[in-house]
Order: sequence, then C-alpha cells, then structure tokens
Amino acid sequence: MVQVGRAQGGTVDIEFTAEDVARTRFAVSPLWEVVASVRVLKSGDDGGVHRQWAERVRPLLDAARLDLAPLSRLIAVPAECVPSFLVPPPTTPQPSLEVELATLRATPPELLRTRTPGVDASMERLRADPAGELDRLTEVIAAYWEVAIAPFWPRMQALFEGDILNRAIHLAEGGARRLFDDFGPQITWDSGTLQVIRRSGLGVRRLDGRGLLLVPSAFAWPRIFSNLTSEDWQPTLRYPPRGIGTLWERGPQPCSDALAGVLGRTRARLLSELAHPASTTDLARRIELSAGGVSQHLTALRAAGLVSAHRTGRVVLYARTSVGESLVGS
Repeated sequence: MVQVGRAQGGTVDIEFTAEDVARTRFAVSPLWEVVASVRVLKSGDDGGVHRQWAERVRPLLDAARLDLAPLSRLIAVPAECVPSFLVPPPTTPQPSLEVELATLRATPPELLRTRTPGVDASMERLRADPAGELDRLTEVIAAYWEVAIAPFWPRMQALFEGDILNRAIHLAEGGARRLFDDFGPQITWDSGTLQVIRRSGLGVRRLDGRGLLLVPSAFAWPRIFSNLTSEDWQPTLRYPPRGIGTLWERGPQPCSDALAGVLGRTRARLLSELAHPASTTDLARRIELSAGGVSQHLTALRAAGLVSAHRTGRVVLYARTSVGESLVGS
C-alpha cells in the first residue's frame, strides 16, 4: 500500500547502510502519473497547482467518453493510500508506459490479496478474475494516458529530468545530506537516518541493502507518497519536483532589459527561461523559436560559460552555470 506523507503527523525513520546509499537511485513513472492525476481529478482540488491542467483535461475526457470506473474505483479519496500493485516501482530510470503496463498486466494473484482501505470491493472483483480485470484496467489506463497525460508529457518529463539533474549535482557536492536537504519539511536526514513525516505506519524501517527509489511526481504535489513496508516492492518515495509551480504556466519568464542589452533579447530570454534545466525542444516551444535557432544560441551561451549541457538518456538538458545564475540574479 502506497501511503501519503503530510507536514503534520508522526515520523518513520528509514535507516540507511552504506549499501543502501550506494543503491539509492532515481526514476520516473508514467504509470504513477496516470494514477496520481486521476486522484487529483477525483479530489476536486482545482484550486491548487494543477487547476489549469484540470480545466483543460476535463472537457477532453468528457468528449472522449472514457469509462474510467475500472481505474477510478481503485483510487480512494479522501483515503490517503493507493494499492501498491497498481503502481509498481519502475525497474529502469525512464520506463515507457507500455513497459509499466506490461508489468501491471502480469501482477501475480498473491499481490492482489492485500487489503486497501476504501477499495476492498474493487479488489474483490480483481481477485475473482485477475486476468480479465487487469486487461480492462490497462486498456483504460492507456486510453486515459492518450487524452490526459501524453500531450503534456514532454514538459513533465523535462521537469522531472531537471529535478533529477539538480539533485544529482547536490549528491556530488555534499553526499546524502545535501541530496535530501531541500525535499521540504516532510523529509530530513540525520546521521544515516532519513526521517519522513507520515500519517501512519510510524517507527523504524530498514532498507536491508535494497536502497531507496526516488521518483519525482507532478501529481504527488503537495504530498510525499511512500511505500516502505512491503517486502515485494523496492522501497520508494514519490515527491513533488523543484519548479512544480511553473509546470502549467504558458507565459515567458521575465527578462531583464539590462541583460538583453548585453546578450541580446533572445539569449537573455533563454537564460531567464533556464530557472530549471530544460531541453532545446522545450525552450523552443516556450520562446516560439525554431529548435535549430535555440540550439545556436545555446551553443553561444555555453561557449561563454553561462550554461552547461547534461545528457540524461536521449535528451540533453541545459542549465545555468553559477556565472549565468549571477547574471540573471543581478
């Protein structure tokens, strides 16, 4: 059972060994975003950071006439948990939705026997016909993905990869303490122990050499979801990435006239847009310039030491250097 963490409550202490630190890794999960986004739609939390997304997606879902019941009835609101089998931890850094759906479709029947508050009736249906119900479930998820998530996935993926890049730099600079420093008040690191504020399941958890999987998630905001107790799954924390408040914004970032006078308007805008790491394609969309033109300007900014380039999988992300940060800050 995946549980939610809040800023108030008790604490679970996750004890790390040296092997756990060595095995701690990052991944993204398209399947988790589907499940978490349906939870957002069910909760009616349209006044939050995802309001613009919800307002755009609801009419599209209505027009598509999708029957989300097989998925929706497995997501209890306001119960603060999600069935673990529904969101298995990704085994690779960037799995496709198809890969994750294949894992879901192959869920062993014994993993459907766990009880989850608020969705027991739906679990009974799954247990009665695992193959048939899992096939229907994956078909619904695939259809929902095409309407509600796929059009926004490139910008979501860029946000996730930028967050992972930033945290990898923090880990290189200051180890585990620096890595967990800015996860917010729900998570703190102290002497080899990660303390997570959670609604329930308090006490001490040992990772037993499995490490911790860290998954940035847009639709987890403002919560942290954890799966720390099951022996069947990799211990996992799903958390809101840095810059989540800008995910659905459409307007350009403000650009200093003084900076534009030195660098030129386009390069100054690009530097301003790199408040968080981004790809050439994402930047081209934001400033309405061709990808080739953006690439030329980024090459110039990189040669001047104002931006750096980092490959993550098949995507190259650009980030401001310390010199670039100081120019924008000024």
